[in-house]
Amino acid sequence: MPSVVLLPPSLDPSAAELSRDLLDLARELADKELRPRADDFEARGEFPREIIRTLGRSGFLGLPYSSGYGGADQPYEVYLQVLEILASRWLAVAEAVSVHTLACYPLATYGTEEQKQRWLPDLLGGELLGAYCLSEPAGGSDAANLTTAARLDGDAYVVNGTKAWITHAGVADAYNIFCRTGGPGAKGISCLFADAATEGIEPQPRERTMGLKASPVAQVVLDGARVPADRLIGGEGEGFTIAMGALDSGRLGIAACAVGLAQGALDYAIGYAKERKQFGQRIIDFQGLGFLVADAATQLAAARALTLHAARLKDAGQPYSIEAAQAKLFATDVAMKVTTDAVQVLGGAGYVADHPVERYMREAKVLQIVEGTNQIQRMVIARHLAR
Repeated sequence: MPSVVLLPPSLDPSAAELSRDLLDLARELADKELRPRADDFEARGEFPREIIRTLGRSGFLGLPYSSGYGGADQPYEVYLQVLEILASRWLAVAEAVSVHTLACYPLATYGTEEQKQRWLPDLLGGELLGAYCLSEPAGGSDAANLTTAARLDGDAYVVNGTKAWITHAGVADAYNIFCRTGGPGAKGISCLFADAATEGIEPQPRERTMGLKASPVAQVVLDGARVPADRLIGGEGEGFTIAMGALDSGRLGIAACAVGLAQGALDYAIGYAKERKQFGQRIIDFQGLGFLVADAATQLAAARALTLHAARLKDAGQPYSIEAAQAKLFATDVAMKVTTDAVQVLGGAGYVADHPVERYMREAKVLQIVEGTNQIQRMVIARHLAR
């Protein structure tokens, strides 16, 4: 069952046609370049850098950003549907696009015109790969109390500290480093856009993760790294505001990835259940299994609708933080359930690597953790309701 294409009703005919063409191209690239390679790259644990570069050259790394810097001026609603398509074929690639898009946000939203002209075209075109360094070993979700520190020394900031759980660590060309340039709390945090080749930026060995083997995650140690002062994004003390704004949009990216992963798992399980026969009939015709996939399809449709609703609010310039938290929470929980049920549909066959559903199930788990755990999302939503 292919994902449903929902174009924003506000698009004029020519813009709608462009968006439709983008989605068609995403589907073609996903089928030809992603699906056939996923198992091999995941088995070898190799990051598909050239595939990401190809996506950038095809216009898929700058979809929601300005065409003035090489983006595509696409609504977030369209961008999220592209992520869903990519994730339904290979989650690691969709996650890479989502993280890279997140890494472009500080520069695109708070950068000076000179900074944008200098770095954004190569980021949006895929020649440079970005990473987002917010979490730390002692405080993943407690971003306001991060301890990585930067002091201004002449024309550069000297940065010391350790960042943790950094996607693209060791393969990124640039790192957004959130660090303390002032006093305690959120108001003392700033954002630096650092070249990965900077002396003193030291990616550590990769973490041995449960899933997403093709996506490198590691700590990044900052040992006296001198980052030029002209790489400060926004003003000193604006880092926390930048980080939270980026996470709101990033949570929608993860929600879309979750919807795509769940769709891929459900499609595979349904295909298997139509072919597999027991007791003289297809197993999908047994009510117990039929109800299971019916529930999965319904939950998936609800997750997609919630995610696109939040995207429409963002596109309309309306507040969407709570809706982003709800979408991330619900869609990733649905992905965990749907992928688990997909393994169940295949029975013993679902537990072996001959079928991709066991990988889908392992991959779904991390989506409940990244961009703020689902417990954090519940706290965000509950506090909003309490106000």
